[in-house]
Amino acid sequence: MPHLSPQTLTQVEQRAILRATAGNARDHLIYSLALGTGLRLAEIVGLNVGDVYTTEGRPRNRVRLRPEIAKGGRSGDVFLPDALVAKFRRFWRHKATRHQGLRPEDPLFCSQSRTRISPRRVQFAFRTWQVKAGFDRLYPFHAGTRQSRTSTGPLVTCSWRRGSHGMCRR
Repeated sequence: MPHLSPQTLTQVEQRAILRATAGNARDHLIYSLALGTGLRLAEIVGLNVGDVYTTEGRPRNRVRLRPEIAKGGRSGDVFLPDALVAKFRRFWRHKATRHQGLRPEDPLFCSQSRTRISPRRVQFAFRTWQVKAGFDRLYPFHAGTRQSRTSTGPLVTCSWRRGSHGMCRR
């Protein structure tokens, strides 16, 4: 049996999912983070406010992954592209207006009940957004994170993963 390459989103599909989610601050940032950094689903939903923001509410350029959320229990650093830093600035205001926790230990991404969003909910929403974006086929969530680690597309400015070679593109 021939080896098939893994499913990944095309550049057109990446743009379509980001356009479709533009009105939903949380989901848009989750998918932007997956596409822009290659973080895995468990790493994204496991992030706390303090992992991404300073105590003054400014987004960090480098996010430290705690061992308890990183694959294999290994901590690491992820550098955020400038476009993501700007989205995180807007997201702070979004969290503040929704009265979601802004303390360092609070979850970064919350469900409607203001608790940490579950991986299952993110996966379900990803499929829903793909339908709304008009995809002719549906992808699993990890297709977006794999895209960041393998693509040469323009949406990813800089993606550094621990244990892998960093990739920077213009």
